[in-house]
Amino acid sequence: MVFYTCGPNEAMVVSGFCRSPPIMVAGGRVFVLPCLQQIQRISLNTLTLNVKSEKVYTRHGVPISVTGIAQVKIQGQNKEMLAAACQMFLGKTEHEVAQISLETLEGHQRAIMAHMTVEEIYKDRKKFSEQVFKVASSDLVNMGISVVSYTLKDIHDDQDYLNSLGKARTAQVQKDARIGEALAKRDAGIKEAQAMQEKISAQYVNEIEMAKAQRNFELKKAAYDIEVNTRKAESDLAYQLQVAKTKQKIEEQKVQVEVVERAQQILLQDQEINRKEKELEAQIKKPADAERYRLEKMAEAERMKLVTEAEAEAEAIRVKGEARAYAIEVKARADAEQMAKKAEAFQDYQDAAIVDMLLEKLPEIAEEISKPLTQVKKIKMVSSGGSEVGAAKITGEVLDILNRLPDTVERLTGININQAGQKKPGRMS
Repeated sequence: MVFYTCGPNEAMVVSGFCRSPPIMVAGGRVFVLPCLQQIQRISLNTLTLNVKSEKVYTRHGVPISVTGIAQVKIQGQNKEMLAAACQMFLGKTEHEVAQISLETLEGHQRAIMAHMTVEEIYKDRKKFSEQVFKVASSDLVNMGISVVSYTLKDIHDDQDYLNSLGKARTAQVQKDARIGEALAKRDAGIKEAQAMQEKISAQYVNEIEMAKAQRNFELKKAAYDIEVNTRKAESDLAYQLQVAKTKQKIEEQKVQVEVVERAQQILLQDQEINRKEKELEAQIKKPADAERYRLEKMAEAERMKLVTEAEAEAEAIRVKGEARAYAIEVKARADAEQMAKKAEAFQDYQDAAIVDMLLEKLPEIAEEISKPLTQVKKIKMVSSGGSEVGAAKITGEVLDILNRLPDTVERLTGININQAGQKKPGRMS
């Protein structure tokens, strides 16, 4: 089974197996069984036909040539017309369909021309086109073709008949035009003279009316001027009187205003006096009372502060004194006990104990003696020529200081370290 489609300007006809009568599809789709069914297409495009009828004799025997333009097409929306078109044109090309339609239209056009005069065709083209369209449409419908439009394009002849009709008509129109122009000029002259007469008459009447109007204007103006001057004089007098009255009222109002202003000034002065008194009281008396009260409170606070600080300081001194006294007492007791124990030890050991203590302190003494040397970064040695030089000299100086140590101890304590050392083994034995 094969699936076929066609556009809106085309129709398909399927015939054969199970297709009796044939199916006609305009702008759609259809399934076809190959070898069992046959599909054919027919165009639905609009065809433009140039319908020419050469040297056709009209009703009065005048040969003329007519050219018309027709638009025709196979009607696909009407099933009956499409079936008729398929029966007549299926398998034919668009050119063949157009030729058949053209010949049909030309025959009807020639028939209509034979029944009409040249004047009727020339003057009333719309009537001729409508008759051709009507007769041709009724005949082409039977073929499945509809006439979309028909228009008469051209009319001409070889006998110069149409030109003669035009010349006669042109001469008539020109004659009518000249007559009309002469009549128009005559009427224009008459109308112009009448208009001029009416214009002059109207001008005179207008001037008379203007003079009357001017006279009436001057009279009324003089009367109006008298009345205006009278009213103006009265107005001036009334104005002066009113000005005097107004000035009097103004003076009275001024006096009243001065009285009111004076009263207001007195009232303002009283209020200013009260304000000054209150201001003096607020700026001098109350600040003075406030300052006195502040100074009293500050003096009282300062007195309480001094009393409190003095009491606190006395208490602190007392506590410190008691603590210091207790510390001194404890230290004194400890020193006394230590001294007592030392006295007992010294009494037991006597010179040996003293020597022992001195010997224990000798390393510290030596360290303190040599300590300055550790801080020296650079030493310059100057020799006199008969002594040692260098490190040996420095070592000798330190040893010399240590050799003098027993004499120093003996001078300070009265104990000879060398003798005490010699006696010590004997006592121990």
